[in-house]
Amino acid sequence: MSPRSESGKLWAARIAVALVLAANLSAAVPYVLSPGRYAAAFELSGVAGAAMVRGLGVLFLMWCAAYVPVIACPDRHPALFGVILVQQVIGLAGEGWIAASLPPGHAALSATGLRYMTFDGVGLALLVLAFMLVRRRAA
Repeated sequence: MSPRSESGKLWAARIAVALVLAANLSAAVPYVLSPGRYAAAFELSGVAGAAMVRGLGVLFLMWCAAYVPVIACPDRHPALFGVILVQQVIGLAGEGWIAASLPPGHAALSATGLRYMTFDGVGLALLVLAFMLVRRRAA
């Protein structure tokens, strides 16, 4: 494969991973800075609700840390890339399980779960695409 083609694949992978990172940060930062605005989506309120949402934001920020080296060198961090993929699968599966276990009457939680499942499903597709672009072929 030509160096130009390899470079194009690396850049496509970087862009895909960066899009997922940007999406994750678009949830994390508002949750950390303005948690009260989002607490009702989790059927929470008050100080406890704000603290819980802020905690989710911090978890999202922690989750994002692994993305930076993968964006910098997507072909040189296969284990870290694998961790990111597994995290995304766990998030999507967990959100599906939570949504399926909700009893009737929790429209806000159901809608929030569906948004996260969509968000993480698209993210997983982008990450799988990026991983496929940079994985090393066995000789």
